[in-house]
Amino acid sequence: MKSLLSAVVFLLFVSSGYSQVAKSLSKKPDPSKELMLVEASCGECNYGMPGNDCDLAVKIKDSTYYVDGVGIFEFGHPHDKNGFCVAVRHAEVQGEVVNGRFKASYFKLLKEDDNNNKAKEN
Repeated sequence: MKSLLSAVVFLLFVSSGYSQVAKSLSKKPDPSKELMLVEASCGECNYGMPGNDCDLAVKIKDSTYYVDGVGIFEFGHPHDKNGFCVAVRHAEVQGEVVNGRFKASYFKLLKEDDNNNKAKEN
C-alpha cells in the first residue's frame, strides 16, 4: 500500500511540471500588461548566444534575450528530455527588455501541446 501511495504522489509531482509558473515571480499575469507568447530555451545551446553556461533565454519577434527573474533550473534540469538545452518550448510571459535583457514579471512554461492560449504571439 505504501508503494502504491508513493507511486501516486510521485506521478502527481512529475505531471505538475509540464505547465508551470515560475515560483519566484507573480503567480498570475497582470491584466494591465501585455501577455506575450514566446519561445523559451537555452540561449547558448539553442540560440547561439554568447555565454559560459546554460542560461534561459526568450525569443521575441526575431530577437533573443537572456531572462532575468527566472532561472533555467526552475522548470527542471535543462538537459532532460524536454529541458531548455534540448528543446525550444513556448511560454506566456510579461516583462520588458531593459539593457538587452528580458526582465520577467510573469513566466508560465506551457505544455508542449498547449495551443489554446490567450497570449499574443511575438
